[in-house]
Amino acid sequence: DLGLTPDDWGGNTLCIPVSAKQKIGLDDLLEGILLVADSSEIKANPDRHAVGTVLEGRLERTHGATATVLVQNGTLRLGDTVIAGMAYGRVRKMLDESGRPIAEAPPSTPVMILGLSGVPEAGEIFQVVADERAARAMIARRQEELAAKAAAPVKAFTLDDFSQRIQAGQVKELNLIIKTDVQGSIEPIVNSLEKLGSEDLKVNVIHAAAGTITESDVNLAAASHAIVIGFQVQPDPAARRLAESEGVDIRTYDIIYKLVDEVDK
Repeated sequence: DLGLTPDDWGGNTLCIPVSAKQKIGLDDLLEGILLVADSSEIKANPDRHAVGTVLEGRLERTHGATATVLVQNGTLRLGDTVIAGMAYGRVRKMLDESGRPIAEAPPSTPVMILGLSGVPEAGEIFQVVADERAARAMIARRQEELAAKAAAPVKAFTLDDFSQRIQAGQVKELNLIIKTDVQGSIEPIVNSLEKLGSEDLKVNVIHAAAGTITESDVNLAAASHAIVIGFQVQPDPAARRLAESEGVDIRTYDIIYKLVDEVDK
């Protein structure tokens, strides 16, 4: 159905039995990857500014906002200014897969970078820009685009208010904004929440990201009648004050099943 025909059947899709546990087929796999890269002319230029994909974003107590990225073209170096989604910053430290500091990362290198202003989302494209001024200008444009898409601010409501409106038949969706400490926590939480309800009443996750709960999250919640859910994160002081003034309900949890159970109820 997907147009993948095994090479044993006359196609061009390599099928290689592999078991890392039994140490079977590892050399064959590496040779196969090189063969496909060579035949497909997959190449990269190590002399240009780096560009690649964010594999994981994480907020750490010791390092602050970090991102594990895969350099797909160019070479990433210490001191480069990078932008990924709504996060930007100068790379002040890079760590390889063993946690060792490195000074540069050529194409095909996975590396953890430190020095970002926030936690980027997995799947975001990162790129090196000229300087922090250019990065801030790009962030400002992206924020303007998001603001233009957002509806005019309206009075938000709490989870308890929502329950009353369900019983009155006034609403059919529960809008949620999810913030977690680690990007990898988002998918299981969102999948669990989206299974709740029925065709007549369902959960709608309008935004999910890693990082602390910020003013922008509260503003989005106010504009979209949403509840803010935090998993192992807390709102920053500015977000807490804004939530109180706008009437936005912020709920925080440390255990996934308790989070899902309360939304379910």
